Amino acid sequence: MEPETFPDELIDALVGVQRLLRRRLRPQVAPQLRGAEIELLRLVVAQPGIGISDAAKDLHLASNSVSTLVNQLSGQGYLSRERDPADRRAARLLPTQAAEARLDEWRRRRTELVRGTVSRLDEADRDALRAAIPALRNLADQLREETEER
Repeated sequence: MEPETFPDELIDALVGVQRLLRRRLRPQVAPQLRGAEIELLRLVVAQPGIGISDAAKDLHLASNSVSTLVNQLSGQGYLSRERDPADRRAARLLPTQAAEARLDEWRRRRTELVRGTVSRLDEADRDALRAAIPALRNLADQLREETEER
């Protein structure tokens, strides 16, 4: 792999894996949620009580986009809103049991899919993927830090 093509090849590989995972998992988990909806649910489960503006910042979305997602997910029974005692105008987002069950099911199916697929790779490829995980995490951290600095 040539140094000048490496960034594009890395991006294409990562995006391709993510897209294929979503495509393979989508028919197995109903009702179907879009990527942004799943990301918001994951964030709220990880940080119960997060506000809309903080969620928007973490997801790098506009607050009105997150508000729309919150309305959709609330309507589906996945999120509840609670008034922030420190600021009565603000809402705190909380996951419902349905949201937690949905994410648990999604994680379980995703893990099974990846485990099964990785097990069919040869040992050298499995070792290379295992070794790449810390570097990919560092890459994500660097991208996150650069985004937050802006």
